Amino acid sequence: MASVQQELFEIEPLRNICGIDEAGRGPLAGPVCAAAVVLPPDFDFSLLGDSKRLTAKQREKAELYIKGHAIAWAVAWATHKEIDELNILRATMLAMRRAYDKVAARTQVSIVLVDGNKEPDLPCPCQAIVKGDAKVHEIMAASILAKTARDRFMEYADKKWPAYGFSGHKGYPSEDHRRICIGQGLCPIHRRTFRIAPPKH
Repeated sequence: MASVQQELFEIEPLRNICGIDEAGRGPLAGPVCAAAVVLPPDFDFSLLGDSKRLTAKQREKAELYIKGHAIAWAVAWATHKEIDELNILRATMLAMRRAYDKVAARTQVSIVLVDGNKEPDLPCPCQAIVKGDAKVHEIMAASILAKTARDRFMEYADKKWPAYGFSGHKGYPSEDHRRICIGQGLCPIHRRTFRIAPPKH
């Protein structure tokens, strides 16, 4: 089966494909993080994969390699306050645009491939690809950078608000996290517009 990149190159010999992905749409707390990456042809693609299927050590190894060998990369954020003000979809698109702008300031971008079924408003051709983080190398790389950056932020948050256990669940609505939120209330980085369902037990 031809890859998405192969199909695109058959249409036009594009250069500088920029992959974009996000991490943190579903959590009850913390920001949403987006990353944008442009990779060179001689990149070691064997280090990449669906970030959700890689171990933390594999993601960290890939992160260092991406940052050292990408043509350009960037990480950007939309805060929990922006999520509450805009809604999570619009805040995610904002973070993606911020990541794109940083990369576009460093190198020319021919086309953006973004994970999912929604495209951010960008001043260049853009294509959304469902499950792109398992199909497109540039999106895989962006997914890895976004996830490692956001996980690191939530580990810092765990040190600041240790009662919530952020280093374990990273802000996602686990049973323990919801139980703590309902029993103890919210901390400053919780998203006020997100409904917290009662734990089952």
